[in-house]
Amino acid sequence: MSGVVFANEIDNGEKKSDFDEIEKIEITGSRLRSTDLQGFSPVQVIDSKDIDMSSVANIQELLLKNPAFGTPGISRTNSNFSTSSAGVATVDLRDLGSSRTLVLVNGRRFVSGVPGSSAVDLNSIPTQFIERVEIMTGGASAVYGSDAVAGVVNIIYKKEFEGLEFDLQTGQSQEGDSEETQIQFTMGTSSSDGKGNIMIHGAYTDQGAVYSRDRERSAVDQASQGAYFTGAAEDMFTAVRPFYSSYAPQGRFYAGDKQYTYNKAGELQEGWSTNGSDTMEANGFNRMDYRTIAIPTERYLLAMSGKYEFTEGWNAFMEGTYAATQTTTRLEPFPMASDAVYSASGGQMPLEYEQYIVSATNPGEYERTLVRNAFVPDAIFDSATDTDGDGIKDIFFTRRLSDIAARGNTADRDTFRIVAGIDGEITEGWYTDVYYGYGQTKESQVGSGQFNSLNFRSALEAVEDEDGNIVCRNADAVAEGCAPVNVFGEGSISPEGADYVNAPNMLTTFTSQTIAGVNVTGDLFEVPAGTVGLALGTEYREEYSRSEFDALQSSGLNGGNAIPRTEGEFDVIEYFAEVNVPLLDDVFMAKQLNVRGAYRYSDYSSVGKTDSWNVALDWAPIDEVRFRAIRAQSTRAPNINELYSPPSQTFPTGLTDPCLGVTATTTGAQAEACRADAGVMANINANGEFTLSQSDLQGISGYNRGNSELDAEKGKSWTFGVTFSPEGMSVIEDFDFTVDYYDIEVEDAIVSTPRQFILDDCYGGSGATCNFITRRAKDTGPNSAGSLEYIDSADTNSGGFVNEGVDLVVTYAKDIEDYDLVGQVNARLAYTHVIDAYTIPLPGSEKDQDKGEIGAAENKFYLSLGYTYDDLTIAWNTTFIGESYLDDQFLSGSDLAAESIGVGSVTYHDLNIAYRPWDMAEFYIGANNLFDREPPKIITGLPGSDTGTETDAGTYDAVGRRYYAGVRLKF
Repeated sequence: MSGVVFANEIDNGEKKSDFDEIEKIEITGSRLRSTDLQGFSPVQVIDSKDIDMSSVANIQELLLKNPAFGTPGISRTNSNFSTSSAGVATVDLRDLGSSRTLVLVNGRRFVSGVPGSSAVDLNSIPTQFIERVEIMTGGASAVYGSDAVAGVVNIIYKKEFEGLEFDLQTGQSQEGDSEETQIQFTMGTSSSDGKGNIMIHGAYTDQGAVYSRDRERSAVDQASQGAYFTGAAEDMFTAVRPFYSSYAPQGRFYAGDKQYTYNKAGELQEGWSTNGSDTMEANGFNRMDYRTIAIPTERYLLAMSGKYEFTEGWNAFMEGTYAATQTTTRLEPFPMASDAVYSASGGQMPLEYEQYIVSATNPGEYERTLVRNAFVPDAIFDSATDTDGDGIKDIFFTRRLSDIAARGNTADRDTFRIVAGIDGEITEGWYTDVYYGYGQTKESQVGSGQFNSLNFRSALEAVEDEDGNIVCRNADAVAEGCAPVNVFGEGSISPEGADYVNAPNMLTTFTSQTIAGVNVTGDLFEVPAGTVGLALGTEYREEYSRSEFDALQSSGLNGGNAIPRTEGEFDVIEYFAEVNVPLLDDVFMAKQLNVRGAYRYSDYSSVGKTDSWNVALDWAPIDEVRFRAIRAQSTRAPNINELYSPPSQTFPTGLTDPCLGVTATTTGAQAEACRADAGVMANINANGEFTLSQSDLQGISGYNRGNSELDAEKGKSWTFGVTFSPEGMSVIEDFDFTVDYYDIEVEDAIVSTPRQFILDDCYGGSGATCNFITRRAKDTGPNSAGSLEYIDSADTNSGGFVNEGVDLVVTYAKDIEDYDLVGQVNARLAYTHVIDAYTIPLPGSEKDQDKGEIGAAENKFYLSLGYTYDDLTIAWNTTFIGESYLDDQFLSGSDLAAESIGVGSVTYHDLNIAYRPWDMAEFYIGANNLFDREPPKIITGLPGSDTGTETDAGTYDAVGRRYYAGVRLKF
């Protein structure tokens, strides 16, 4: 990943003098065609050789090794629990979010793969069809439009390829899972007159699953002792193991003042011990038997590009991409509680049902009788009481629905994109291109393991009929096919009952993008230092998105999140101009001095008018040294989800209740705010201090909302850089050095206020966020009273982000025959040091420090070493992630200082060996994570822990050592 892109390097791969006269081209960061723009923008490049030597199936895997990228919002290893878009692959520059990283293909926008957002799914990009990827960091909205606040990732396809190339690869992890197959071909041909060329690329990739149970660190449910119990620093990374779920397949029944369950022999017993005790075996459930670390992903890809010179100097061009992707998630069966069915009656299931019969003594009257549930055991029935005063015995129960199905979903996504246009030379030195593009992504998702709560209620109310058969009590339900359900004991639900209550959930999404544009660039006039260049253009874009679950899911009647339909659209027309003015040329202390400026005006149907701009200075005092300075303002308009999402339910994790441990005499504003809640006070009165049960700790919900009144956010950035190419200096002449300082500040940022911030602000802070919090009522039991039920959050222009740091890139290439050795060596180092990074959740609030936290390490680097001798090439790549700390918001309210608790640095090594015995064949083998470096154990309950992985699987390698081998054939 080189540091500076030289126009001549991109053109033919050979380094020349910086100022050689060569063909003008356009590179990422500017619309101008020139040979002299390499100093303006910090651009790093991944080329096709890097891709070949990494043997990745998805370009995301290689991009994330670059230290400029943060933890992705979505990847194959951190999205198993997502209700939608699981397995999608996105990128995130500077840890500012995928929505602030603009992904382009051949310099133009690509349709989103995540409904309602701008995030491109890199599953839809054909990896081996890529010629290079140009990564520009810093604001670029003036050049490319909205979303380029953190930077641009420009993926450039191969051009004018001729011949036929095959690539076949297979591999798996050391544990025998994560099997991977890649089959790819590229073919191209040119017309006999050389005016036309067409290329076609096809690929099939299949990446297998990795299950939680197959890794020792995640094979058993566990929890952080410090997070859940003691709060002590030394206990944060100590696991309470097992820490099973209290929702078990055999059921847990609260009858009067007693609890019942079934032992492993299927016998009813009094008492309960989730994780086991000296007197009772564990009754809980190990969820890790079902969970997934890496989602299986299967892809079919087809790409094509072509051009034809229909008249001298004018070309018609077209490019197209089609991707069909299937992903499958898998997680434990549904944890059901009776309040999911009987929410209107306080969550209590009745054990008796009213029946009226004609009086034997007075035929004109009816007598009220009670009919007992046909399945309830005598011991539970006898212990049950009337909890709501209606004269009917009832109980509360929880049960893991293993009899029905494991949860999960299979999603089929189809992405199609086509762009066509013409380009050519209008007159000498002036060029234009006109294009039109359309893209769409469709998703069809079918999920399992949910239930129809209305049907479940009918099935639970089972009675004996006159013939002694057990039937559903409700005659209308029987007519509709109701089959009774027995929840007492593991495996007690009949297949017929399971079929009746089972409710497969479905999701359909549609996302479309229409783009059109006209660009003109050329030379305005000559000045003493050179030619003034100008680029002008206009672009139109229309975005539409629709996301809709089935009726039960939309209304929350299947036991899962209530996720209503989201639909919206917007369009924008934009005008931009860019100019480059050479000030000095080939004078003392100024081999070159240029200034460049760009401006973009945008008119959105959603947020109205916005503008973006940048000003850049490029100074080369001598041939070997160049300095650059860039000041930019970028904008990002809210996406469809941020504008139009209705309340959507979620189940957040990694939260600390500020009231935990508060007593009647605890002093301080935080304790006083806690005791003001009647439920919290009832809990304190019952337990001596505010106490939470395991199910309450694991049962927090909430709703996320969009906001149609949002405005565009603004990002302002500074970049200062220097490049040093020491030609003629014998010791270091084969090196190139690039250093860039960057400072990005996002104002009026669109944020969903973090839930831990909401809690901390409500209790002991300003109190402005208390209306987002709902606690359970005081009459819900001695432990559940006052526990957190809902913490809501909404999108507002109330946030701010800052990310400041330094990038260092060093490249080296040498033919070592000069040292009486053989072969060639090359090396590249990309290093990022974060000076400062923080979020401002609300105006006037304290900084939420991000620098150095897990997922945002202060220091990262990627080192690539290569050696080539004749037909043998060896590549050794090293990825370093510096020591990182727990989120400071997680530690707030405690006596623990920020950056006091964290994980050590992690280094990964990858090896690839390729041998080409003939011109038409290359064989290669390799290993990723060669030394099988385990990821840091970030235990359940700690921020950054991805469910099912026991680590931050978006940042660290959660799979382990992987081997692969393959062959490339060229004809």
